Amino acid sequence: MRSFNRAVIYLFSAALMMASLALATPSARAGSVTPEVSAIESQVQHKLKMLPWYGVFDNLEYQINGTEVILSGQVVSEHSRTKYDAESMVRGIPGVTKVINNIEVLPVSGFDNQIRRAEFRTIFSRSDLGKYTMGPIPQVHITVRNGNVTLEGAVINQMDKTVAGMAANSVPGVFSVTNNLRIG
Repeated sequence: MRSFNRAVIYLFSAALMMASLALATPSARAGSVTPEVSAIESQVQHKLKMLPWYGVFDNLEYQINGTEVILSGQVVSEHSRTKYDAESMVRGIPGVTKVINNIEVLPVSGFDNQIRRAEFRTIFSRSDLGKYTMGPIPQVHITVRNGNVTLEGAVINQMDKTVAGMAANSVPGVFSVTNNLRIG
């Protein structure tokens, strides 16, 4: 029983660590960062995590240029409100002077919705990848546009990245898979 509890604590800790990495883009974390930009970055990350409809089929990214925040990524049409909520939340952060909202709302498509569900089942039903659904925000995001799948987010190691890509490629009806998962 103790080993089970330790395993759960370990997985929960790993999930929290990965969740903090999942939202930060490499460009947002790179280079020298002033205390003001660092404070803005942590606030942006926190605000985006708190969006009520942000889920596995959405992908939100951001870049910080001084006091300007550029939002990007994709949201499914059912969550199109997330695009505007993200901008509103970030605009309210002290020190942010400008928000550029480049978040794309993906077109409505029954075909893409079928692929999303199949991708979710195929990827996360694997015992070695199920851990990435733990926590309030999944670490791996699946975006689908016109039958083309993109995996975004962060995984613990190269093996998980490779396995996720292979699983995504095995779903029938998918035209292509782009595996942008980061290791961290």
